[in-house]
Amino acid sequence: MEIDISADCNHLLWNYKLNLTTDQKFESVAVEVCKSTISELKECADEERGKGFLVSCLVDHRGNITEYQCHQYITKMTSIIFSDYRLICGFMDKCREDINVLHCGSITTGEKDLHSQGEVIACLEKALVREAEQQGKAQQIREECKKSIMRVAELSSDDFHLDRYLYFSCRDDRERFCENTQAGEGRVYKCLFNHKFEEAMSEKCRDALTTRQKLIAQDYKVSYSLAKSCKADLRKYRCNLDTNLPRAREARLSYLLLCLESAVHRGRMVSGECQGEMLDYRRMLMEDFSLSPEIVLHCRGEIEAHCSGLHRKGRTLHCLMRVGRGDKGPIDNLCQNALQALIQSADPGADYRIDRALNEACESVIQTACKHIRNGDPMILSCLMEHLYTEKMVEDCEHRLLELQYFISRDWKLDPVLYRKCQNDASRLCHTHGWNETSELMPPGAVFSCLYRHAYRTEEQGRRLDPEQHLTRDCKVEVQRILHQRALDVKLDPELQKRCMTDLGKWCSEKTETGQELECLQDHLEDLVSDCRDVVGNLTELESEDIQIEALLIRACEPVIQSHCHDVADNQIDTGDLMECLVQNKHQKEMNDKCAVGVTHFQLIQMKDFRFSYKFKMACKEDVLKLCPNIKKKVDVVICLSTTVRNDTLQDVKEQRVSLKCRRQLRVEELEMSEDIRLEPELHDSCKKDINRFCSAVSFGNAQVIECLKENKQHLTHTCHQKVFKLQETEMMDPELDYQLMRVCKQMIKRFCAESDAKNMLHCLKQNKNSELMDPKCKQMITKRQITQSTDYRLNPVLRKACKADIPKFCQNILNKASDDNELEGEVISCLKLKYADQRLSTDCEDQIRVILQESALDYRLDPQLQLHCKDEITHLCAEEAAAQEQTGQVEECLKNNLLKLKQEACKKEVLNMLKESKADIFVDPVLHTACALDLKHHCAAITPGRGRQMSCLMEALQDKRVRLQPECKKRLQDRIDMWSYAAKVAPAEGFSDLAVQVMTSPSKNYILFMIALAICTLFLVGLLCGRITKRVTRELKDR
Repeated sequence: MEIDISADCNHLLWNYKLNLTTDQKFESVAVEVCKSTISELKECADEERGKGFLVSCLVDHRGNITEYQCHQYITKMTSIIFSDYRLICGFMDKCREDINVLHCGSITTGEKDLHSQGEVIACLEKALVREAEQQGKAQQIREECKKSIMRVAELSSDDFHLDRYLYFSCRDDRERFCENTQAGEGRVYKCLFNHKFEEAMSEKCRDALTTRQKLIAQDYKVSYSLAKSCKADLRKYRCNLDTNLPRAREARLSYLLLCLESAVHRGRMVSGECQGEMLDYRRMLMEDFSLSPEIVLHCRGEIEAHCSGLHRKGRTLHCLMRVGRGDKGPIDNLCQNALQALIQSADPGADYRIDRALNEACESVIQTACKHIRNGDPMILSCLMEHLYTEKMVEDCEHRLLELQYFISRDWKLDPVLYRKCQNDASRLCHTHGWNETSELMPPGAVFSCLYRHAYRTEEQGRRLDPEQHLTRDCKVEVQRILHQRALDVKLDPELQKRCMTDLGKWCSEKTETGQELECLQDHLEDLVSDCRDVVGNLTELESEDIQIEALLIRACEPVIQSHCHDVADNQIDTGDLMECLVQNKHQKEMNDKCAVGVTHFQLIQMKDFRFSYKFKMACKEDVLKLCPNIKKKVDVVICLSTTVRNDTLQDVKEQRVSLKCRRQLRVEELEMSEDIRLEPELHDSCKKDINRFCSAVSFGNAQVIECLKENKQHLTHTCHQKVFKLQETEMMDPELDYQLMRVCKQMIKRFCAESDAKNMLHCLKQNKNSELMDPKCKQMITKRQITQSTDYRLNPVLRKACKADIPKFCQNILNKASDDNELEGEVISCLKLKYADQRLSTDCEDQIRVILQESALDYRLDPQLQLHCKDEITHLCAEEAAAQEQTGQVEECLKNNLLKLKQEACKKEVLNMLKESKADIFVDPVLHTACALDLKHHCAAITPGRGRQMSCLMEALQDKRVRLQPECKKRLQDRIDMWSYAAKVAPAEGFSDLAVQVMTSPSKNYILFMIALAICTLFLVGLLCGRITKRVTRELKDR
């Protein structure tokens, strides 16, 4: 080694080497050995002889030398020349001034100094690198010296011995890491590069290697293996023939990578050797941020503030990427652009292994979740995204993945599968450039936004689309895949993040958990600035068409989807079917809390704008424009369309104004809204206080809060009471909207009412209420609805229709004091019952009242007036009967038996009315009817029910001594006669008919009739005997 040789010997050797490079003898040997090569290399043949220029030229072109002897000779000469910068032809002349200015060493020939071992060149190389990193702040190197430095680096690229500084810095490391690596063709360099961040690597060698890598980043030819392997491909794809670019830009490693990657992404053939070299250098760029001068220059502040001490294995770069995401604070635009440019050059989206930090962090996840995918396949990143926020994902991998995806999401070209499948569509529809061409005018994420807008456009959304406006099937699938993955994090949607930055800070700063930020923005949709509101609205509209964009929700709902919705989930195109299925199965046993909350939240968001319900929007768009213009909120649109349908139905119009397809979807929306009070904002807002007061412990789903409000209706605030009454009126007209009834009685409806029309569902259930096959819970729910109906005739549509002429005729005084939204507490129905007893109702109305009388006779709760006026009496006299689970008329019978004990006149009157009603028909008296069932069958079978006919038949049988009635029937019948007799005494006559009945049933009827006849006779006799009382008037006065 030269440093162990004495100064005199060293000087002698140096002069000997210098003479060798300029000696004509060696030049003549070169001419002899390299004859054919010199003739082939025109530039060397023209060199002036005798000054060493020929040997220097051959050294420069030694890569093109094919003659074996010539190559061997020139290789030996090269090792001599490169041992000292002063021996390299022309180098000292071109760089003398820069060496002095930069203080890189002495140039006195023969002076003993360490710089002769390559440190001068190393000093110049570092200065060249520093100049690129500091732009304007560092000392400028003259252009001709720059070229010489790069040329020296290039010429020493095949044999690491030729880079004297690196050779001496890395001798021990070479023995440690690359002992078995044969020198030549840049193999030792590559081996050392691969071990650069090993703990055992010396700092001096690491610095020397970094400088070498930085030179490669500035000129790819400094890497012998890369330049050699990719030479043909570079020429083939014209990567070094762009005359518009300066040589320095064209030679950049990043430019070469972009050009060749563009060819690969376009599906062109690039040799395997070249792709292998590219992969190595892309990995090298991702491992060490300092190899990218723009990042060193523009991200210095961010590195010092957030990322100091994280230099190795790509950790600094990932730290900067996290800063770029906004996770650690603001980032300078120049730094952000430099990071984006580096990601494009390194293209880690094509092979995750390029990103060493990601590779190490995600190795365990890849081994478990993505082992079915070939190593290095671009779909590995997609697989990792699909497992984001799942149990298989580890936290460190999650961070690295999101940091990388943030930058990939801002340039659609960085997802190689998307680019391959969509490049033609993007060019045709979004006017994109080539892979390595960028447009400053196109904002981040713009191309992908354009693609997904076209992916979700349909013919139904407006005029018929030109087929040219459609995405190809493969491209659409890719766009949907990426949209599903990126929806997990708002920062992966550049447009959303940019427009909603302020609103995210204002409304959602505390929402840090997965997926919460978008939900928060949707919750505050009305409060957002218009730009943000538009983009959130568009995204929500897309979700309604393809709910799989809500990846977290889909994961939470996987059990329900597998059990109940797998048919629609398997469809390539969703069109809102999956969400509709989830809503319909929201209360299945497979449904978990996370899924239920997510589905309900989406339903609540849909209420804000009818466009957020894809199926509703598509089915009713024309109807809304025609019938409900300028209405935006879904609930208002539903009310508007429902009102139109109801009015058209009531008026029996020939052609409904709302289209059939819209009516069908409208029904689906109405049914969904009936499940949760929050889906009916007007009702929810009006009843908030009441919900907190009476229903705070009740969960919102399954219409439980609505049911709770109905049960506490008497105690509700006026506004809430009105809304609940309106709701009940709607539900009674259309029982399908009564969610609790339809849920509890689902099986009974299938059993008894499968053929019934939806509007007559409750009527059908009431008819089958006392069947042995009726489910007790359903029976209880039917009774609840009957009790509700009994409070107001308006809640009984069948009765209302049947008695529309009778009600104003007989009960107008009650109607006069009625209000629109409050119950009449059964007054109108009580009025009609009395008229039924008088046999004055129309046939249709009579039929309905008979049913009501029968039902209320069995269950006192169906008679609100009786409940209202006899509340205390029932509590004190009939408590046991009232507590019975099954009501069969016991309470009414108890009140009748205790008629003499009743103190309140109002209660007594109600019981007397009951007795009067029972006289009209035996069915109204269930106790008597049960006791006399056999006698009716034997003695009155031919008598048609109604108008008291069967009761009269039994009375005649009682008085006929030839007829033997059942003892129980006889006893009950006698009791009724006594009660009627008492009632006749007590009850005031309400008309001449009542008066006549009372006279005829009175024990003193003969006396009363005699007195009435006597009075009439007396009046007649007085008139006959006393003549006229008035004065006679003359004819003349009459004729005047």
